[in-house]
Amino acid sequence: MEKLISLKTELIKEINNLSIKGLVLTDLNVLPGSYINLEYQLPNGQIVKLLNDDEMYLANQIELEGNERCYGVVGSEKFLLVCEYGCNGQDAEIVLYKRR
Repeated sequence: MEKLISLKTELIKEINNLSIKGLVLTDLNVLPGSYINLEYQLPNGQIVKLLNDDEMYLANQIELEGNERCYGVVGSEKFLLVCEYGCNGQDAEIVLYKRR
C-alpha cells in the first residue's frame, strides 16, 4: 500500500509540473485499463489504443472550465499519458505520452 501511495504522490507532482494549461491534478484513482483505454488516431491515420485492458492504472478526468472537453490523465511506474477528449471519450487526442 505504501508503494501505491508513493507512486500516486510522485505522479501527481510530475503531472502538475508539466504546466499544461487548465490541468491541475489533486488526486488519482485506481481504474482498470478496460474502462479508460481510448482509441487515438496517429498522424499516419492508424488507430491505436495505448493501454492494456487487463491492467490497473492510476487515472483521473479533469473537466476543462468553459469547454466541453476534458483532460484524461493516466500514469504508472512506466509512463505518463495526458489526453484530451469530448463527451464519452470521443475524438481523443494525445497531449503527452512520456516514459518514466
